Amino acid sequence: MMIDTGSDVSWVRCNSTDGVTLFDPSKSTTYAPFSCSSAACAQLGTQGNNCSSSGCQYSVQYFDGSNTTGTYGSDTLALSDADTVTDFHFGCSYHEEEMDEEKFDGLMGLGGDVPSLVSQTAATYGKSFSYCLPPTNSTSGFLTFGAPNGTSGFVTTPMLRYTQAPTFYGVLLKDISVGGTPLRIQSSVFSGGSVMDSGTVITWLPRRAYSALSSAFRSGMRRYPRAAPVGILDTCYDFTGLSNVSVPTVELVFDGGAVMDLDSDGIMIEHCLAFAPTSDESFIGNVQQRTFEVLHDVGQGIFGFRSGTC
Repeated sequence: MMIDTGSDVSWVRCNSTDGVTLFDPSKSTTYAPFSCSSAACAQLGTQGNNCSSSGCQYSVQYFDGSNTTGTYGSDTLALSDADTVTDFHFGCSYHEEEMDEEKFDGLMGLGGDVPSLVSQTAATYGKSFSYCLPPTNSTSGFLTFGAPNGTSGFVTTPMLRYTQAPTFYGVLLKDISVGGTPLRIQSSVFSGGSVMDSGTVITWLPRRAYSALSSAFRSGMRRYPRAAPVGILDTCYDFTGLSNVSVPTVELVFDGGAVMDLDSDGIMIEHCLAFAPTSDESFIGNVQQRTFEVLHDVGQGIFGFRSGTC
């Protein structure tokens, strides 16, 4: 399952794309689709997709253009041998688009709105969870529900919430440092906050912030030849024949003084700086979150970051 803090509806593939049905609701004695008049169906809001003979339908569109549609129902969810969630609300997906290359069986919605797993388990785990995203496919990370015993080892910053977008968890960037030197970006550039999103790959910064970061990064990489842009990534390098590459450090500085000193695997992707400019919402992507335990304590309204945990 993909873990996505930027969406709420959890779903699993119920269609057969390769001859194997991942979840067949007809074989579960505890599964039940929701009726179109149910409270659970109403809570889908704009992600409700009317009715069919099989009951309440859902449809979720993601920022990258991919989407899923299917039947919305409930069953017992086993998170582990000891942790189960009864009457767990989720989507049984019969159709996905733009996900053919993705190697996952469904999605676990960890956003902040009513349908999310976080909200559904609030009485048990207190709207608190953390994860560590590993730097490579050969290493493993973790997902933990419930608040830790204190925040020792974490640097913390206030969590922003958005009235018009309750799904999102935001942070307030104050500055960025490259190679140990603060860029001294005006605080007004970051005033809209940035969404911390495990489902977004790279970090999208306001254009003025990205311009300052890219310029400083290029100065620190002058010894390496430039390469052609790769899609939206415009600060790329040719490392052909090089066994060791030295990359400037990049630090994200948040409200309250919390600093994320990005892991080397959290700065570049495909030999390019893993940041891009945007005129819309700013996002902190999953590349930058690699190797950090990222604590979402929604109940207390704080983010925590602890480096080198996976």
